[in-house]
Amino acid sequence: MFVLLSLFACVDADAPIDASQPEPFVFEVPKGATAGGLGPTLVDKGLASSELKWKLFLRQRDASCLKAGRFEVSKAMSMNDLVSTLCGTPLANDVAFTVIEGWRIRDTDLSLTQAGYIEAGAYIAAAKPSKVDLPFPIAGDTLEGYLYPETYMISPDAFTVENLLERQLATFQERFLVSHTDLGERTLNEIVIMASMLEREEPKPANRPLVAGILWKRIDKGWQLGVDATSRYTLKDWNDRKAFLKNLRDENEPYNTRKKKGLPPTAIGSPTVSSLEAAISPKASEYWFYLHDANGDIHPAVDGDGHDRNRKKYDVY
Repeated sequence: MFVLLSLFACVDADAPIDASQPEPFVFEVPKGATAGGLGPTLVDKGLASSELKWKLFLRQRDASCLKAGRFEVSKAMSMNDLVSTLCGTPLANDVAFTVIEGWRIRDTDLSLTQAGYIEAGAYIAAAKPSKVDLPFPIAGDTLEGYLYPETYMISPDAFTVENLLERQLATFQERFLVSHTDLGERTLNEIVIMASMLEREEPKPANRPLVAGILWKRIDKGWQLGVDATSRYTLKDWNDRKAFLKNLRDENEPYNTRKKKGLPPTAIGSPTVSSLEAAISPKASEYWFYLHDANGDIHPAVDGDGHDRNRKKYDVY
């Protein structure tokens, strides 16, 4: 009895195990683990000085509140601190999910479905102004164009499409709206639609103001935009050439900007800040036409004859 009491006296539950090693690291408590059963692992990780002292400590403190999961701990913790941490909220099992620049709502829906986070169509169904809390007013009945492309950390166990959508909208506001309060003569919806086309039309951000200038001139003069990317917007597979050519010939296709004048009905994907800024601040030029060669380099032209010469020179039809 005297020996046991002596050992109890040697267990200082508030003393750090090793004050010289405060560096945090992640410790995982397996499902079904008990505080007593963790003893060997805690000693191995330097979180307890011995199994015996850990067992004696557990006679002084109830550790039945222990939770399974990942926790941030350090060897400088006391045993009391350690139990408080292991009985607290585990670290979220967040994983990275990336929304690519220019993606449509349907593209994000497909990626979420393939990752196993949603049933197909759930993200599409929720991507409407009426389905989420809006941090700023949005015209129309779709969130297309306002869902900022970025890498988001998500918790698969607690994932909801509404939460992701609202985070994307908040990121759009933070990255763009907060610092761009003056949109000039255009509405936010017009800027977003134009920016979504620039994202797809011009791979080099430095050239987007030039393209924006050409496209806005066409809009203001009542020309067709002639942006082929818009005719891909409704395709299930963006690169389905046969379906794309069919859309180009369809005079009733609302996104066919070779046939229809003005902006398309909605944005055609998620633009980045560089495209949004280009839509606000287009570059004035003498050009009315442009094309890209096989290397993705842009070649503008003043008139149709110059455009035709560029087509022949760079074999673009």
